[in-house]
Amino acid sequence: MQSSAPKGWRAYRQEITFLTAFLLLLGVSFTLISLNSINNAVIEPFTSWVAKTSGLALNLMGQGITMSGTVIRNDTFAVNIRNGCNGVETMLIFCAAVLAFPAAWKAKLWGLGLGLVAIQTVNLIRVVALFLTGMYFPKLFDTSHTVIWQTVVILFGVLLWIFWADRFASPKRQPAD
Repeated sequence: MQSSAPKGWRAYRQEITFLTAFLLLLGVSFTLISLNSINNAVIEPFTSWVAKTSGLALNLMGQGITMSGTVIRNDTFAVNIRNGCNGVETMLIFCAAVLAFPAAWKAKLWGLGLGLVAIQTVNLIRVVALFLTGMYFPKLFDTSHTVIWQTVVILFGVLLWIFWADRFASPKRQPAD
């Protein structure tokens, strides 16, 4: 009696389809944001919004912040929010994974909406924490910026996708007999 289960690469067709779509979406989205016209029209205004929101949060904490474009400063310290610090890359990775995943469009839309808000919330915490680190612990700023917080934000995006895919996007599993 022969098994009708697919063999070889066909046994992993769904995984290959996901990975191919994910890499294609990732490549297209990263290519788009590298274009000057997209950067100037979309990414820079978004980065300014990240800076303004972070500056507002720091002012609510009594830090006496002044803003100039994407620069947040007070009498003690200043940071310039640039590409790579705005959470866009993590959002693109998350979006590509959600869109490539075999799930209902309703689940994808909910995942995208809530996921992007969650990623930017973590990124806002990141910018505020980095500013405070630079003010109060300047020797830790570079390590905190390049090692700790970049890892935290990207890892958060990946774990958020895993949570979404497992809890909200995957079909309900039938209990084993």
